[in-house]
Amino acid sequence: MLKKILELDKELLIFLNGLGSPTFDGMWLIITKQAYWAPIFLIVFYLMQKKLGWKKFGYYILFTAFLILLCDQTANLFKWYFHRLRPCNDETVNHIIRVVKTSPAFSFFSAHAANSMGTTIFTFMILKKFYKHAYLLFLFPLIFPYSRIYLGLHFPSDIVTGYAFGAAFGFICYKFYLKFIIRNS
Repeated sequence: MLKKILELDKELLIFLNGLGSPTFDGMWLIITKQAYWAPIFLIVFYLMQKKLGWKKFGYYILFTAFLILLCDQTANLFKWYFHRLRPCNDETVNHIIRVVKTSPAFSFFSAHAANSMGTTIFTFMILKKFYKHAYLLFLFPLIFPYSRIYLGLHFPSDIVTGYAFGAAFGFICYKFYLKFIIRNS
C-alpha cells in the first residue's frame, strides 16, 4: 500500500512539476523566498494591530514565532528520521522532472507548507471576525508551498503532510491564544 502511495506521489510530482516552463522559473524562485512576501506580511500585521491593539498584537507575534519554531523543528525531526530524498536528489525522478533549484536537505515533510498553513490558520482564526475577506489569506499557503514542487524540492505528499501538521499546530496555537490572551484581558 505504501509503495503504491509513493508511486502515485511521484506521478503527481511529475505532472505538477511538468506544468512549469523556463519562462516562469524566475517568478517561482522569488515566490519560494519568504522575504519577498514581507509586504503582504506587513499589511496583515497592520490589520492585526489595528483590530487587536499593541498588547494583544505583541502576544500574537510571540505566538506566531513559537508556532513557526514548532513547525520547523517538527519538520526537521521528521526529515532526520525518515531521510527521504528531495525530488532533485532522487535518481528515480530527477532525470524526468524540471529541477530548477537543488538542496542537500531531506524532503519529508515540508516546513514551508507547515509554516505557511500554521500561521495562516492562526491568523485567519483571529481575523475572520473582523474582515469578511480574511479567507484570502489562504492564497499564501497554496502558492508558497507549490513553489517547492515547481522547483523540484518537494513531493506533493511532503506538502500535504506539512499542511496537516501546520493546520493542527495553528489551530492549537489559536486555542491557547484565546484561552490565555483574549479571555484574560
